[in-house]
Amino acid sequence: MKKILFLISSVLIILNVAHAKPSENFTFTDTNGKVFHVQGTKDGLIIPEARGKIIFLEFFGHKCPPCIASIPHYKSLQTKYNGKIQIIAIEVQGLNNAQVKNFAKQKGLNYTTVSQEKSENFVNYIASRAGWSGAIPYLVVIDKKGVVQFMQAGSIGQSGLEALIKELSK
Repeated sequence: MKKILFLISSVLIILNVAHAKPSENFTFTDTNGKVFHVQGTKDGLIIPEARGKIIFLEFFGHKCPPCIASIPHYKSLQTKYNGKIQIIAIEVQGLNNAQVKNFAKQKGLNYTTVSQEKSENFVNYIASRAGWSGAIPYLVVIDKKGVVQFMQAGSIGQSGLEALIKELSK
């Protein structure tokens, strides 16, 4: 029953994204200074810097226990699927860019991190387009063509993340 409710809510969220006004463009800068360009489309997001990869767009907080618990999963996935996935983690609990960079260094993160101060317009866009209330962790998974395939508030776990990669790699 829980899986059915989850599936129904995911489909409703995806339909909401598909009918939102997508035609906006954004940029955000990661903690290493790399600029990412984002184009909203009818079905999702195009990020040329991650072209051809499955994108895990994770909104997280530095004080959020489930977010912290997800870090080893993302580190493992980044190592295992390097070149096939792009993990972009946006910190939304108020750390500035330097603090997020320091957090990433302390935790040994091997994937892209972004502060909200360097991505606020994009974060607001995702919130309005996806109907996201701000609950974290919040995951948006985008396939290789830029189509949003999955969204979820709450942790998904290693096996769930692996299943998404397997499904979207077909």
